[in-house]
Amino acid sequence: MATNPPYIPSGGRVNPGGAPAIRRNRRSELAIWWREIDRTLLALVLTLMGFGLLAVASASPAAARRLSTGAVHYEDFHFLWQQLRFEVVGLAAMFVASLLPREVARRLGIMLAGAMLVALMLVPVAGVTINGARRWLNLGISLQPSEFLKPGFAIVLAWILSWRVKDPQLPVMWLATGLMGLVALFLMLQPDFGSTMLFAGVWLVMLFLSGLSPRKIGMMVGGLAGGVAMAYLFYANARHRIDAFLGGGTAFDQVDIARRTLLSGGWTGTGLWLGQHKLGLPEAQTDYIFSVIGEEFGLVTCALVVMLYLAIVGRVLVRLVEEEDLFTVLAATGLAAQFGGQAFINILVNLDLFPSKGMTLPLISCGGSSTIALCLGIGFLLAITRRNPYLARDPFSRKRPV
Repeated sequence: MATNPPYIPSGGRVNPGGAPAIRRNRRSELAIWWREIDRTLLALVLTLMGFGLLAVASASPAAARRLSTGAVHYEDFHFLWQQLRFEVVGLAAMFVASLLPREVARRLGIMLAGAMLVALMLVPVAGVTINGARRWLNLGISLQPSEFLKPGFAIVLAWILSWRVKDPQLPVMWLATGLMGLVALFLMLQPDFGSTMLFAGVWLVMLFLSGLSPRKIGMMVGGLAGGVAMAYLFYANARHRIDAFLGGGTAFDQVDIARRTLLSGGWTGTGLWLGQHKLGLPEAQTDYIFSVIGEEFGLVTCALVVMLYLAIVGRVLVRLVEEEDLFTVLAATGLAAQFGGQAFINILVNLDLFPSKGMTLPLISCGGSSTIALCLGIGFLLAITRRNPYLARDPFSRKRPV
């Protein structure tokens, strides 16, 4: 019966006993990396980032003219050049993170979560207030801890929940719930109700996949619904956003403008830089960039963007079909759920189907912390899902290892 040959990285040789002797140099490590990462996922992400630059180029003139005042003047393509710098830094972070062995990626993700949780606790007392929300720390550069906490949160939650494999009696559900409660507390103090809901959604998905009983999952869902009801009754930010969505107000006016902008281009759009509705759109380069895409590139392009997000999430799930390690399954699913959930929320807001959240469209909206943190999360995802091509194959591929 034929057997697969040993996996010999580029630049390696086989000893007389048959074991590969790996020559540790940068070239061979890159060859190993290229063999093991999910190149399809990487291509999808790079395509999305490339289109993101085009979308920011479309929105940048309108945003620059709207935000320019007597004291501050922005060039038409200020936000485009800014986003280009953010993407360069983000790509570097993605590349470095994707090179990490799985165990090292896990440790760094846990360390990142711990550091950003401490930073999140500092925001209410030492943060910078922008547009009525205190979400940033000024460390020479503007840093939004909640954005960098997202990939770390998925990894540390996967780590905690995977303890059940070693000892089913460990109270992993309560530890995960306690972590979620701590994150929610400090997010609500900013206030940031939208990010709280995103973290809660990722938490629920990971609890469900970890093998907890339906009864316990039901308890968690009921507790989350109760928490939303309590937030509406006692948390002004949540009540304001929900009331504005249901009954009008400033936030409702912004979302209504976004919806009308999105639909104004029809199926094919007005063409690059020819849209007029975007000139009255607040935060055209960030929260409402999907509406700018709709006006200038058309509803067909909007549908393609949605399909691209679905393809990225679907690709991650396909990669996990034959995966047996619980941590890998939970961490990769959590990172994908965070990425897809954020896109889903932003698009629904632009369609006037969800209350305004102040949340960016992943890898398309202009934003420093958001872009770099999302790229870092994709890097962790590429590292965690790396695998020896001779030990497993893509379920959709007909090519077997040789």
